Amino acid sequence: MGTSVGVGCSVHRNPVEAGKEASRMALEQAGTSQPDFVFVFATVGYNQQALIRSIREATSGAPLSGCTGEGIITHDTVNESNFGVSVMVISSDELRFANARIKNIGEQSDTAGMRLAHELAPFLADDNIACFVMADGLVFNFDSFLAGFEKTLNREKTLPMYGGLAADNWVSRMTFQYHDDEVFSEGISCVVLSGTGNVACGVNHGCVAVGTKRTITRCKGNIIYEIDGIPALEALKDYFPDDWQQQWNKISLNLCLGFKTPEQIKNAYEEHIIRYMMGKNDQEGYVTIQSEIEEGTELWLTRRDKELITNGLRSISCRINEQLNGVKPKFVLQFECVGRGKVVFREQVKIELANSLHREIGDDIPWMGLFTYGEIGPILGRNILHNYTSVIVAVY
Repeated sequence: MGTSVGVGCSVHRNPVEAGKEASRMALEQAGTSQPDFVFVFATVGYNQQALIRSIREATSGAPLSGCTGEGIITHDTVNESNFGVSVMVISSDELRFANARIKNIGEQSDTAGMRLAHELAPFLADDNIACFVMADGLVFNFDSFLAGFEKTLNREKTLPMYGGLAADNWVSRMTFQYHDDEVFSEGISCVVLSGTGNVACGVNHGCVAVGTKRTITRCKGNIIYEIDGIPALEALKDYFPDDWQQQWNKISLNLCLGFKTPEQIKNAYEEHIIRYMMGKNDQEGYVTIQSEIEEGTELWLTRRDKELITNGLRSISCRINEQLNGVKPKFVLQFECVGRGKVVFREQVKIELANSLHREIGDDIPWMGLFTYGEIGPILGRNILHNYTSVIVAVY
């Protein structure tokens, strides 16, 4: 049989109809009525439980994983509205999919990593290919999670991790994760891919430094309290407009923090690792990011650059095609930062950029993507969280 994959999408406002329509399209494209696995990406305008129930019924109750994002991406659609859902169905005698989930990750990301590792232990094998992680982007601390996860797995060879952080419609109120029939928040939905296959991946952020070097002088975990001896917000506000308190979402989508790329991966990555300021406290003047930080760390304020983003997408397709070496992918998953969509590009330009990736990697390849609050992809064998980034994952 090999592997058959289909992708469908819908922008119908009724969750039941949207789920049915996207599933029907995916099943028809795959040529199956009973898939082995289902990925679902959707936006937050729907009654989420009704949407997932509809998809489960249409796909014969196949195992399902996914999450919400700020928008969805397919070959035919780049939709950043509150009503969009995409469904990928997969039938294969080459690949195996095992899904798991944990809830209530909250402040305990290290414990969450340990818990997820225990859930995945029964699925670990010599032919594991990848681990797809879709976590709540409003509460996730990646470094703490990863430390607990990899310590508990205790594998000689790192399990490559790909994925994205669930998002909502810019209000940073609530995101949703999916596992079979369940819809939940503050959790992680995870899929282990195994079997006969491989993964080609490309990563690029397209950001440039706009300020001088600064130094973190007080921090704890993923909270930055002081920069250069003064409250973090005070240190950064020279780059903000006068009404920055009321415009925080807009500011944090245009300005981000850049940290020197670690020595171990600097030859395979850009100059800076980018971090989104996912939260702030006006009274205490601190900002939070999605990974751990240490005192004495140097940082730069950075912004997105349209030309670098465009050139970066070309470099992604080149890297992936080099890894594929002429082999056609079975399917592609795309995790795209919310800060690289409509807030930067006009609709037609955004669509053309997406189409250029499809053309260069393969127009007839099943393709599904999500606009996220953070992207996950390994660099030189090290699992890394990225922000303001495109992570393209081609399974072949």
